[in-house]
Amino acid sequence: MRFCILAFYLGAMICSAGAETRRPNILIITTDDQGYADLSCMGSKDIRTPNLDALARRGALCIAFYSNSPVCSPSRAALLTGRYPAQTGVTSILSSTRHTKGLRPDVPTMASVLKEHGYNTFHCGKWHLGSAEGSRPMDRGFNRMFGFYSGCIDFYSHLYYWSSANPTHDLWEDGKEVWHNGEYLTDLITEKAITAIEGSGDRPFFGYVAYNAPHYPLHAPAEVVEKFEHLPAERRMMAAMLWVVDQGVGRIVQRLENLGKLENTLIFFMSDNGPSRESRNWLDGNTSEFHGGSAEPWRGAKFTLWEGGIRVPAIFYWPARIPEGQTIEVPMMAVDVFPTVLAAAGVNKVPGLAGVNLLPLLESGVAPKSRDFFWEHDGEVAMRREEWKLLLRKNGDAMLVNLKRDPGETRDVKPENPALAQEMKERALEWRAAVAQD
Repeated sequence: MRFCILAFYLGAMICSAGAETRRPNILIITTDDQGYADLSCMGSKDIRTPNLDALARRGALCIAFYSNSPVCSPSRAALLTGRYPAQTGVTSILSSTRHTKGLRPDVPTMASVLKEHGYNTFHCGKWHLGSAEGSRPMDRGFNRMFGFYSGCIDFYSHLYYWSSANPTHDLWEDGKEVWHNGEYLTDLITEKAITAIEGSGDRPFFGYVAYNAPHYPLHAPAEVVEKFEHLPAERRMMAAMLWVVDQGVGRIVQRLENLGKLENTLIFFMSDNGPSRESRNWLDGNTSEFHGGSAEPWRGAKFTLWEGGIRVPAIFYWPARIPEGQTIEVPMMAVDVFPTVLAAAGVNKVPGLAGVNLLPLLESGVAPKSRDFFWEHDGEVAMRREEWKLLLRKNGDAMLVNLKRDPGETRDVKPENPALAQEMKERALEWRAAVAQD
């Protein structure tokens, strides 16, 4: 009898250990202000991204993926919490001072939930979700961190200097200020991510690797810029910065493979919003719009609710579960990543999430039920329902477009579809009121 009891408990322990090792590693990789078309696999003829292309080829390339905001702080808030920006307390670009509050303290993040379930969690790169005590990465579920709290810093001096305030050094590791003068930040982010992966040992890890390229200032190593000297100046710098990001992704993937972790690692990649047209991208005093990034074939860019501001490149890769060679046209949003990650990790759903689990779609082609998509920015609201999209201006004027027939969003078809336009307007306003109260 004692032998049977002992055998039972030993078997249970072995099964438990097996379940532990089967839990996937989770790696979220983001870029900053990268346009929809700024990947080779998205059709670019001059941007070269062989490592990201390989992930897309061996996994699922999502060509109708949306950020939840056309600007960075709300976009990142939605990604990490699975909630619409208004439900996180972050609805606009946060200040880059050292005492800026960020995410609501009562809103859980992917890191905090997975940490509670035994994951080793780390953040490398851009944060921009609060720099005040209580708002920093290690306050929001990350065991370790390396990066910066503000919206952007110089790639070599790691100074923030884009406001009337004095220049401020902004590079931190595990909550302590560190100095790496003269070292290219994209490479530092890659190196620290690899170190964190290696330090996870046998525990599953959740990593958030948030590259700040190709956000301004447009800096890249001289030898990389030379690779693209045939391109116009603005496009040359975009290509060089993304080349270094892509090489970093390749190094991370290679290290995962060397460690025997790649097969059971879910990797998700996205850009935080559309490309920047800000004149401060220029480094020569030019005050004209900057067109180094491309959102083709869509209209608009960062700061707008046109497709070019919110539709972004995205890739899911998980060799153990996601079939390779997929190009998915089903619309999806950044808020879907949290419930998808929870399902992958075998963690019970967290209450209040706005998105849906995408694993049935990614694994078996079973699309989620048809649903409406919503955005809000600077007093304007947008809504997508199947191929229809409504844009609601601050003054209450609405424009209805059919994305299937008019991907450039040039023709208002509200006069031909007044009932649909009114129904969508009412629904969009209901949504805005609801998320503001959460």
